[in-house]
Amino acid sequence: HLENRRKYHQEFASSTSFHGVHNIVQTQSKTRKVLWLSVVAGCLAIVVWQIYSRFIYYFSWPTTTTVVVQYVENVKFPAVTFCNLNRFQAHAVSNLKIIFFIWNIVSGVLQKFAVEDKYSQELNDFLLGNQNFSIKDFTRKNGFYLNSSTLLECEFFGKPCYPQDFEHVFTEYGNCFTFNHNDLPARRVSLSGRGLHLLFDVQQEQFTDEPALGHTDAGITFVIHSPKELPRFDGLGLLTPVGMHAQVAIRQLKSIIQEYPWGECKPDIKLQYHKIYSTNGCLRECKARYIQDWCGCLPFVLPGNGIECDLLKFYNCVYPAVYDIEIKGLCTVGTHNSTCPAPCEEMDYPTTVTYSSFGGEKAIKYLSAKLKKSPEYIRQNLVRIDIKYHDLSYKITQQQKALTISELLADVGGQLGLFCGASMITIIELLEYIFTNFCWMCIFLLLKAPEMPQWNNPSQNQPTHKEKKKGIQEC
Repeated sequence: HLENRRKYHQEFASSTSFHGVHNIVQTQSKTRKVLWLSVVAGCLAIVVWQIYSRFIYYFSWPTTTTVVVQYVENVKFPAVTFCNLNRFQAHAVSNLKIIFFIWNIVSGVLQKFAVEDKYSQELNDFLLGNQNFSIKDFTRKNGFYLNSSTLLECEFFGKPCYPQDFEHVFTEYGNCFTFNHNDLPARRVSLSGRGLHLLFDVQQEQFTDEPALGHTDAGITFVIHSPKELPRFDGLGLLTPVGMHAQVAIRQLKSIIQEYPWGECKPDIKLQYHKIYSTNGCLRECKARYIQDWCGCLPFVLPGNGIECDLLKFYNCVYPAVYDIEIKGLCTVGTHNSTCPAPCEEMDYPTTVTYSSFGGEKAIKYLSAKLKKSPEYIRQNLVRIDIKYHDLSYKITQQQKALTISELLADVGGQLGLFCGASMITIIELLEYIFTNFCWMCIFLLLKAPEMPQWNNPSQNQPTHKEKKKGIQEC
């Protein structure tokens, strides 16, 4: 009945925990009623605006970045990969200048290199006369080597190390050698200021390179990286020229990135031939897949299992394929929708390098007598490198969600409580009130349905007054 419905509405308004509504209903003064109506409407408008703004902010996926410095008793030493800037033995390439150009083509899968037309004819002639030539075997045999004559001193944390402690790896610099490639537990540092001490002899008379291709320096280039990752030079390597002493102070930096949509990482991506995910490893595997599909072979500088590409395939197929990958953007890096998104966790080693001239007069004389080399030879060939931790700490840079779902609910609840005195109980009361009115509306429509006119056949289908009354009573 209409009177019952009015009574129900009034009881709800008087008893609801939604503050201010009962003041509108119970007061007799029109002025006070209008005042409270304005207050409730204003507070409700503010609540809607605040909740809307919080949801807009949440769905913009905001993040904050925290930086934590953690001090420890000991810290793991990274892997360090060393290369000679003069890549090949002079006697092996004295009559084969094309070797430098060939290696640039091979290493083009790691570092972009433009093929100049002036070398094309010479390269074609070489390929026709040397179809079974293996640049991999040639470089391994006639490239830079590490033994007691090129590694004069090696010491890690006061203990001697030897050439056999280094692992061979191919890079754009040819033969390179990695220290601490297997991440031994003993390779931990418990005192800052001490670490890896090395003395190289680059032997400029024995090793050479091609200045016409941009290789004009002499010395040692090296890169510091995680033992679980492959070295990546490509403009990131550090360089120590001959006759210089490099003091390298390193720090450990761990970066943690949120997954999409807050960050750009995808935690479900795994690499097939690398222990951990990295953009460099992902790029190599991506290039390897495309090259293997297009050329039917796999370059030896890329990871994977397949038939090794010969030199003819390198020139006619692999290099154009790498160029096509670059132009078409088939292997991209960075965002979440790229081929190789940012890693969720990444270990980096920021460095501070200081240089000094290698050896004073007395030191030169001492080394000259010890090595039986002239002072001029020592200045032109020796390179000293010291790599140590700046301090026993590591820095963690972590990307975090600026607003979590629990914080969003707390914000919404706080706004409702502050402006309307509402809570979850209030929301349940409102839902019950709406549901009850909905049920009453359905019952009302059902009771009125028999009274609605039937347009198809009014003479036959129109019920009598008694039938209507009987139907209503039954309902």
